[in-house]
Amino acid sequence: MKISSITINHLHEPLGFQLNDLRVEFKLAATEFIPVEKRLTIYLTTSKQPCWQSEWLNYDNNYFDVDLHLQARTRYQVLVEIRSKQEHIQAQSFFETGKMNESWQAQWIGNTDKKIQNTLFKKSITVDKPLKAARLYIAGLGLYETYIDNQKVGSEYLTPGVTAYDQWVQVQTYDITKQLSQNSHELLISCGDGWYKGNYGFDGGQDCIYGDQQLAIAEYHLEYTDGTEEVIVTNNTWQTTSGKITKSAIYYGEDFDDTLEITDWQPAIEVQHNYAVLQDRLSLPLTIKEQVAVQQIIHTPAQEQVLDFGQNQAGWLEFYNREPQGTKITFQFGEVLQEGNFYRDNLRQARAAFVYISDGQEKWVRPHFTYYGYRYVKVSGITQSLRAQDFKADVIYSDMENTGSIQTNNAKVNRLFENILWSQKSNFFDVPTDCPQRDERLGWSGDAEIFSNTAACNMDVFAFFKKYAYDLAIEQQQHDGMVTMYAPAMGQNDGGAAGWGDAATIIPWNMYQNYGDSAILRQNYSAMKSWVDWISKNTQTPNLWVSPFQFGDWLALDGENPAMPTGKTDEDFIASIYYYYSSWIVAQTAQLFDNSADFEYYSQLAAAIKKAIQAEYITPKGRIAIDTQTAYTLALQFNLVEPQYQQRVVDDLVQRLHKDNDHLKTGFVGTPYLCSVLSKFGQHKLATKIFLNEDYPSWLNEVNLGATTVWERWNSIQADGSMNPEGMNSLNHYSIGTIMHWAYQYLLGITEHSAGYQQITFAPQFDYRLPKIKGHFTTPYGDLRIQSAIETDEQHTIKVHLEIPFGVQVKIQLPRAPKILVNDTKYLSGTFVLTAGKYDLQYQPTTDYIETYHQDTPVAAILKDKELVKQIQTIDPILDFFKDDPTSDLAQMSLTKLDTTFPFINISPDHLQQINQLLEQTPVLTQRKE
Repeated sequence: MKISSITINHLHEPLGFQLNDLRVEFKLAATEFIPVEKRLTIYLTTSKQPCWQSEWLNYDNNYFDVDLHLQARTRYQVLVEIRSKQEHIQAQSFFETGKMNESWQAQWIGNTDKKIQNTLFKKSITVDKPLKAARLYIAGLGLYETYIDNQKVGSEYLTPGVTAYDQWVQVQTYDITKQLSQNSHELLISCGDGWYKGNYGFDGGQDCIYGDQQLAIAEYHLEYTDGTEEVIVTNNTWQTTSGKITKSAIYYGEDFDDTLEITDWQPAIEVQHNYAVLQDRLSLPLTIKEQVAVQQIIHTPAQEQVLDFGQNQAGWLEFYNREPQGTKITFQFGEVLQEGNFYRDNLRQARAAFVYISDGQEKWVRPHFTYYGYRYVKVSGITQSLRAQDFKADVIYSDMENTGSIQTNNAKVNRLFENILWSQKSNFFDVPTDCPQRDERLGWSGDAEIFSNTAACNMDVFAFFKKYAYDLAIEQQQHDGMVTMYAPAMGQNDGGAAGWGDAATIIPWNMYQNYGDSAILRQNYSAMKSWVDWISKNTQTPNLWVSPFQFGDWLALDGENPAMPTGKTDEDFIASIYYYYSSWIVAQTAQLFDNSADFEYYSQLAAAIKKAIQAEYITPKGRIAIDTQTAYTLALQFNLVEPQYQQRVVDDLVQRLHKDNDHLKTGFVGTPYLCSVLSKFGQHKLATKIFLNEDYPSWLNEVNLGATTVWERWNSIQADGSMNPEGMNSLNHYSIGTIMHWAYQYLLGITEHSAGYQQITFAPQFDYRLPKIKGHFTTPYGDLRIQSAIETDEQHTIKVHLEIPFGVQVKIQLPRAPKILVNDTKYLSGTFVLTAGKYDLQYQPTTDYIETYHQDTPVAAILKDKELVKQIQTIDPILDFFKDDPTSDLAQMSLTKLDTTFPFINISPDHLQQINQLLEQTPVLTQRKE
């Protein structure tokens, strides 16, 4: 056995974070499950006596909820012990509190000139005796970087992150012990406008949303080896001036003049700014998580020099300066080329550039107070030949660990899953933004809500969403319980829309389900109730949600008005379902907290809403009044139809899809659930077909058109490579990446789970088109690894390999499995449970997965099988009709249907019979090994 990981509130060795609802978790690695006991001890670093200790407890989970009164600015040591009859093991970690509610000795400081684009503050100090420890507690408005002796403190950027700065500003804590030797030092703080003061928001944005002056506040706490302490604070003894950044903003980018001399230092002024907004941090650090090299230097038809990094992503460019003093270099950022030339029109009013004036020194240069979403960089002003090694893309996102991945035998599917992960990385930028490139980059609640489960499969996002849920709650406090469209709201008051506002309930609930930690529910419980109560007060019809504006099924393809893409599904139907679901979530949360009064109230409310929906939109025998893919999908997803009528709704959904040529027409609301509902209700084959479609609209169509991230619209780039003229074309928008949650559930097979994944149902649904699947998911207990293959030999053997972490029970439900051989030692049948260990399972299915073509197979599918086409050509030349356009609308029909529908399709009865016999004897072409 080995304790492989210890986290505190889902963080590794947190320094200066808010630590309410203290929880210590650990992962235990072992080859098999054996009974063990666990114990947690917490010490003050300065004491050998425990300040908190549990009893020895029988292991039934991997965490300790700790009721401990924490002291400000204090380090605590954590000791986790595990013992069995055979051994006793232990591991240590630590956490350290920030200032908590401690009063500030420092003052907010600023410059008398509020228009300065880059305010610098400095102070010289002397450390005249040996240091034991030193900490820096700091915040800035809008953004800051801080240095000691010209060396940056910390590895994170764009601090203090984005919040509603008039309500709360996060304080960062840094261990600066190693940077402060016994010597003289210069302390420096550099500030930029950022989200606080810079231009931001729709329609060209606005300035000074939260304030009109760059400010900083900091305390340097020095503890000496002789037991004495010293606190250096920001006040009017600091000096201030303007720095080398002549203009910066999130959308604008940055102008950096390295020829400027830093002069005209003057005393800083103490500013009467609110101290109450200062809080220890919740945000994960924004760090450089990866670096991407230049893949190609392009000389475009327009005579431009363009760097292609090969991957759309978010962050900034670093370059090695070799230019003489005074040379002006301009970098412009874009996502796509058009007709081979640099293109940036889809960024709308975001300038998204970095302008640097060289000081003549050879060195690496980067921006400071902005970021970009891009794949391509247009370079102007460099006088020498561009060298690929002189440029690197710093990929920046919130510091989250990857927790999941899926690979198949299909290279395009694998690329799609990579694209989804890249869009998550690009947009989990302190808040879950919609896009990282244009004049938006806002924490849209709807996008975050629908993607939250997928996000939790790909990465460890509990702390990330806990901070965002707090952002949502802060805005609700200012809006009588209404949830704004995005958070922080950036001074806007719009909100109250179904699906978007329901992020207030769904995100905390999803995080509890994924991580088994109710802390986020406790943090947001009042806000969750206030959202449901706000709907109740503002709907025009009791027990239904009827209101003047809704987003509906945003960007659905079945709507009749492209200018208002809310889709064809009744908006009040969608809104009422969310009203029901949010009420149900609040009731379940109340039950979790043993709040019987709230449980009864919200349970009754949910039941009344469900009854009203059924009365308004569903007939007594289960017919849905709205004939759209989304309406059927939502009715099944949220159990709105009585069980005896569910099959009817499934049949109607399948029929609707067939009418739509087995292509999705769903939008933001329907897309996350469509394939999952199909797979859950016995239509996995159809779900897989929709997933694997390669023509418009489909996920793989984007891959075929060169996407390296997920797009906002299915046709943001059209078949000819041009941008969709309707506008609103972000090429890095994660929302429709929700399909990956279906893949974790039904391809990889993690179909159901308890809160926190202690119990998992492994029930993959195999399909001949994806015969090989492998992947992993890091549960809160450890790594669950899965590898499956079907049709592995002439007996059609299915083989599955599982690696189950300690503490997890996996219920095995394999399809078409009469009996299963486990580790070549024993046969098991039916449903059974496996615990920690490695397992090889194999069996012959009751019916194999090889499928043949049939008379209803579309021509487009036949044309992909070159060998089959040759055989049909020996019977009849009919397929020549489609050689110029193998993906036309006609090619989506079968030969039988074409022959009976269109007089210009002439196949003799004898030839048609021979072709159909051939189809029924020919196995379908599976995806080639790639």
